[in-house]
Amino acid sequence: MARILTEKDVEPAVRGGAVYAAGGGGWVDHGRKLGYAAVNAGAPELVSIDELGDDDWVATAAAIGAPASTTPWEMRGVDYVKAVQLLQEALGERVAALMIGQNGKSSTLNAWLPSAILGCKVLDAVGDMRAHPTGDMGAIGMAGKPDQSIQTAVGGNREQNRYIELVTRGATGRVSPILRTASDMSGGFIASARNPVRASYVAKNAALGGISKALELGHAIIAAEPKGPAAVLDAMLKTTGGAVLIEGEITEKNVVYTNEAFDVGTVTIGSGDKAVKLHVMNEYMAVEAADGTRLATFPDVITTLSPQMEPLSVGELRVGMRVHVLHVAKTLIPIGAGLLDPAIYAHPEKVMGINLTDYALEG
Repeated sequence: MARILTEKDVEPAVRGGAVYAAGGGGWVDHGRKLGYAAVNAGAPELVSIDELGDDDWVATAAAIGAPASTTPWEMRGVDYVKAVQLLQEALGERVAALMIGQNGKSSTLNAWLPSAILGCKVLDAVGDMRAHPTGDMGAIGMAGKPDQSIQTAVGGNREQNRYIELVTRGATGRVSPILRTASDMSGGFIASARNPVRASYVAKNAALGGISKALELGHAIIAAEPKGPAAVLDAMLKTTGGAVLIEGEITEKNVVYTNEAFDVGTVTIGSGDKAVKLHVMNEYMAVEAADGTRLATFPDVITTLSPQMEPLSVGELRVGMRVHVLHVAKTLIPIGAGLLDPAIYAHPEKVMGINLTDYALEG
């Protein structure tokens, strides 16, 4: 499995990650910058969990913030590297590999540059196949544990004197909100390295193979593009096993940025008794029919696509746009242990005012 990631992997990672971004997951340009910087700075190596020793340390490389481009964020590649360095210093040991908390337009590549610079591996594992709003959702079961863990954050808008370096210790569920506050103070988007655990724990609790699945989807999309948008959509459906939930015009958008560094609200497609509402907390978390019937719920993949089949983030949506909504059921993707903990749904449910738990844990 072990192989060096090269320039030929950057675009597929960005394109596949953009589908699994589910309306969030960073920015395409940011992902390309991270990927090309990594493969030009060194030789990031993608490995499977079987290629690590049970006692090897694995940490999660992540980015924290809201993806709608409504804030003065600034994040540099060196911030991802510095976050890992600070974590290693606090841990007092070397991190053997970095996994990611989620896939996304840039999230899929979060571990590449620290790997290239520091020599740790890129582990083919994710906390969640798709993007999500809270760090606890990608914490592979650590969120509800009382164990002391380490989380770092680095980045911020330099011109506005918002640059922050932060090292925290504490129970994951207690510390994660501190990093989100730091993200808001830094300008809305910040690099993080968090929750070092042994590889044996990752093997039992992460969504294994998540990066490879994003790369596979990206390659399929790129191969289909010369044949046009319909072929691209077919490639997405064939590769993911998903389906188009609805195709129509955006008739309403009510999404606001909060001081917790979340974009929260709803997007409505269609009108009358055929209207469908997408509930947003950074990413698309649920889809409801006009009569309130739940059509899709996190951790299902829910993605908006333009007529050209480009994945669109929440921030790119405008009233009057026509979109397709791609739906991939949770049964078709690997699920990390963190998503099986009822406690992680309490905060998003309070913020959005909808039930997630009953649907997310069903089955």
